[in-house]
Amino acid sequence: MLSFLDTSGVVSLAGIGLVSWAELDLRTDNIVVLSAAGVMGLVLLAICLVLAAGVFQARSLLKREFSAYFLSPIAYVVLVLFLAVTGHLFYLAMGQLTAAGPKGIEFPMQLMLGDERFWLVFLFIPPLLTMRLFAEERSTGTLEMLMTAPLRDWQVVAAKYLACLAFYVVLWAPTVVYLPVLLDLSRPVFKEVWTPFSILFLGGLGAVLLALLSFLIRFGSAGRAVGLLLFVAGIVCAGYGGWAHFTQDPEHLLTIYAGIDPMPVLSSYVGVFLAGAMFLALGTLVSSLVRSQMIAAMISLVFGLAFIVVGFWRPDLDTAGLTYQVLYFFSVPLHFSRDLAAV
Repeated sequence: MLSFLDTSGVVSLAGIGLVSWAELDLRTDNIVVLSAAGVMGLVLLAICLVLAAGVFQARSLLKREFSAYFLSPIAYVVLVLFLAVTGHLFYLAMGQLTAAGPKGIEFPMQLMLGDERFWLVFLFIPPLLTMRLFAEERSTGTLEMLMTAPLRDWQVVAAKYLACLAFYVVLWAPTVVYLPVLLDLSRPVFKEVWTPFSILFLGGLGAVLLALLSFLIRFGSAGRAVGLLLFVAGIVCAGYGGWAHFTQDPEHLLTIYAGIDPMPVLSSYVGVFLAGAMFLALGTLVSSLVRSQMIAAMISLVFGLAFIVVGFWRPDLDTAGLTYQVLYFFSVPLHFSRDLAAV
């Protein structure tokens, strides 16, 4: 499993440890809590299986929607503009990291994601990506034909939304090349560490790869169901095995030494994914209610202002007052600047 160490050799990514059953006080209330947690976990797993099966049935629509982004000039304009802005902010952060004298910065992601220029560009990205999802279908008259396809309504919505979310991830994928500089990473150290948790982690990754390969081969319904179950089981095993291997085992399969605390970078990337998912969901909703793509983009832009502009428009308010707390609660840039990029 991957682990990061700072220059002092102290693990800085996790502060949570596993508790053995012998150390756990199995009183009645603990048993009830554990039982409730187990039931909730099974229910969530069942829901995930149902959703995964539904999306798998709509995979042709998902593939069509995802491919449509690469056939549109708007997507390439968004990609170039986004990378130009993030590249410029990375250049500014690198200048602060290498500055001599009293200048410098403790959290480089705070400069990149707390800057107003980034959020002013980010404000236009979700509306441009979601405006065509349903508005185009409605304006061209193909929405009725799509609704009569052998798919449920939620499958159509999920396929379109996930395709849009996948392209949003593609936007952020090139920024991974900034991480070695932002974290001051050294060469990775590989070790052969064979423990039950590491074996479970590697086995889960292998199951996921086999499932992905099975999706490329034309099988019957039974083969597809087996591949889907193998994919879900691999995700669960890899997730639990990796987390347990990182927190329990004294040595790890892969160790990367970082000169800068990697937690703000990790939380920032998780934050931009969740924030993007929220804005894309809002844009998808607006696109399903109107016929014109331009109107869908404008309405989504107005709704996005409520979550972004309040982070920059801050009149003289008492920080302990209710008004300021409400503004802070809805301000996405403020949460990144104070909570996610500087944890």
